[in-house]
Amino acid sequence: MDYSLGAVKVLIAQLQAAQEVPRTGGVTMSLGSLLFQRAWLQGIIVESPDQESLWLDDGSGVLKLVFVKDLKMPSWKPGMYVLVIGAYLFASTGVPFLKVHKIVDLSFYSNREALWHLEVIEAHQLFYRHSINGTPMMQLQMMAFL
Repeated sequence: MDYSLGAVKVLIAQLQAAQEVPRTGGVTMSLGSLLFQRAWLQGIIVESPDQESLWLDDGSGVLKLVFVKDLKMPSWKPGMYVLVIGAYLFASTGVPFLKVHKIVDLSFYSNREALWHLEVIEAHQLFYRHSINGTPMMQLQMMAFL
């Protein structure tokens, strides 16, 4: 893991444009010229139809969560609003998932979802705009929030 690459604050729908980039030091993804190995997401935990895995729904899409051994999956329940940080990866079938490194329950904070969307917008305006400006999908998604 290259810790010089910070976790990017994004919406799940924005991750659909991410592409894997060959680079030493672990799997690296890119959104335009923005390189990252970890994504920072927030949303509501939802149960999958098979009831054996958990997914995150941030209002823009859903993404499967895969937990590392240190994080006990049974303590995380559908309906909780959480912050998750982890590696955005693709399974051998091509289906994306987030390998969760950190998860925090934010269920008790009021206005958490509205504040999260503002944080994502601010991060894009201050840090990511020049790196991903060439990505039309990203421009359209961010314009929907402005």
